[in-house]
Amino acid sequence: MTRQSISFTDPNDEWLKSQVESKEYSSKSELINDLVRQARKQQCQIDWLKSKLELAEKSGFTNDSKEQILLKSKAILDE
Repeated sequence: MTRQSISFTDPNDEWLKSQVESKEYSSKSELINDLVRQARKQQCQIDWLKSKLELAEKSGFTNDSKEQILLKSKAILDE
């Protein structure tokens, strides 16, 4: 595991300390690693959603009503 030296603002350091003191995490390192994992997971979700939105934009627009779009979406999910 790589060791790093990082600096925190006082409010962030106090929050980190409080999380460790509350026994939520055993160390600041564990907490930071968990936050990074969460951020990476969130970024994957954002990237997935962005790719779906870009694909949808490239497919063009529709004149279907909301009801027609809903029915088509449900039909696709039932396949």
